[in-house]
Amino acid sequence: MPANSLRVIHDLTEWHQLRQSLTGTVGLVPTMGFLHEGHLSLVRAARQQTDIVVVWIFVNPTQFGDPADFAAYPQNMAQDLALLQAEGVDYVLAPTPEAVYPPGFQTEVQVRQVSAPLEGAFRPGHFTGVATVVAKLFNLVWPHKAYFGQKDAQQVVVLRQMVKDLNYPLEMVVCPTMREADGLAMSSRNVRLSSVERTAAPVLYQALQLAQQQLTAGQRQAASIKTQMRALIEAELQTAQTLGVTGKVEYVSLAHPQTLEELETVEGSALISLAVHLGQVRLIDNLLIEA
Repeated sequence: MPANSLRVIHDLTEWHQLRQSLTGTVGLVPTMGFLHEGHLSLVRAARQQTDIVVVWIFVNPTQFGDPADFAAYPQNMAQDLALLQAEGVDYVLAPTPEAVYPPGFQTEVQVRQVSAPLEGAFRPGHFTGVATVVAKLFNLVWPHKAYFGQKDAQQVVVLRQMVKDLNYPLEMVVCPTMREADGLAMSSRNVRLSSVERTAAPVLYQALQLAQQQLTAGQRQAASIKTQMRALIEAELQTAQTLGVTGKVEYVSLAHPQTLEELETVEGSALISLAVHLGQVRLIDNLLIEA
């Protein structure tokens, strides 16, 4: 694929007309931009597995409960396009909010049960925003395969349910979480961490590893594992507090990987997940434990 073949489209009507003329399999990578190696790993999978690669760049306002978080979300379109051009991406869809949500827009997609716990409990409306914009995106792109990262584990569960319930004729491809050398899951929000916060941030992955070690050693009581995870994180937060950083554990969870219901006893597969605030930045991470 020649590196100069990238085409950027802002007008959804233009895209709709173009899409009808495309032949071959289409791979879709939905993003909110400010791309990193995690996003690019999805792009590379799509490039290997499909004929045409479409990347969506859109900071979706309806999935942000906090206007300040939306305003602070990092963006660098020029950098994103340079990265995607180097990866041989065919098309970038980068519409305006007014194009995605025109005046009078009033339709929502709700995926009820699996949206309720974990992120849903602390970010009301988040997954309605996600499901609605991704449903629109699937309708626009008609992808054969859509690529998502395991880092957003609950999002994957929600969207898989939506794909099943609404009979979308596509395959969801979930790629592993990409991590920094110290284990911190790659995220566009990491750039907002101060040096002290960045030093503390790997404790999320350390807590996940602790849970995995406990399960490997034969511990099956979820409450005990979660207590140890929380203690490890809170000890790191106390250290950071002495350096002027505020932080709090929002949740730690051991849940069924499909239903997301909390487990009392871990007998088979489990999703270990957590959310932690460091200063003004909210970080999430997870490990999927197979039976």
